[in-house]
Amino acid sequence: MQAVRLFQGYLWHPRGLALDPMGLLPQEVEGARLLLDEVPPPTPFFEDGTPTHTQRFYQLTLLLLTEEAPEALKPVAQALAPILQGMLEELPREVGWLLLEDLRPL
Repeated sequence: MQAVRLFQGYLWHPRGLALDPMGLLPQEVEGARLLLDEVPPPTPFFEDGTPTHTQRFYQLTLLLLTEEAPEALKPVAQALAPILQGMLEELPREVGWLLLEDLRPL
């Protein structure tokens, strides 16, 4: 059995906002574990030039414990993508996010 990342990315929100994203998202999505870990900003600036140090960042990982090879999980990731995207779009408007399909062993 191995852990395979299906998706990995970031959530962020303004530092002054009293928000706990870990309490806003489930720990599991259709049998896959959703992990959020606070991390330093991955870059010094956003594309528009805004400093990222003004935000709190969280690494988001959706993983599945499986016997299957990572490349065989593409259909699973495709099925979970709209569900996960829907959850992220329901977060408060101050929360930004970036999520990419990963399909690699953890």
